[in-house]
Amino acid sequence: MKKYVIFSVTALVLFACGAKEVKTENTSTEASKPVVDGAKIYKQNCELCHGPDGKLGANGSKNLTVSELDLNARIAMVSKGKGVMMAFENILNLSEIKAVAEYTMTLK
Repeated sequence: MKKYVIFSVTALVLFACGAKEVKTENTSTEASKPVVDGAKIYKQNCELCHGPDGKLGANGSKNLTVSELDLNARIAMVSKGKGVMMAFENILNLSEIKAVAEYTMTLK
């Protein structure tokens, strides 16, 4: 009888300890990419000339609300610059350039 009590107590202790919950990490590329805020990048780098709504036109900059450039053309424009607009390819990375280009598409 004593063996059964010892066995039961040991089994209960081992069961109570149990296995720790295993957390799995999401290793997908989407989850590991940092979220890039196009509006924040615009405010830091573009707002001075284009204004908060894209209409300012300071220093000869274009009104972004009437631009007919598609996303790829905007990415190229931000990357390489044109006219009075400086190139940002050595200042921003590609995901930041894409995010700010996407944000400018919302300024309509």
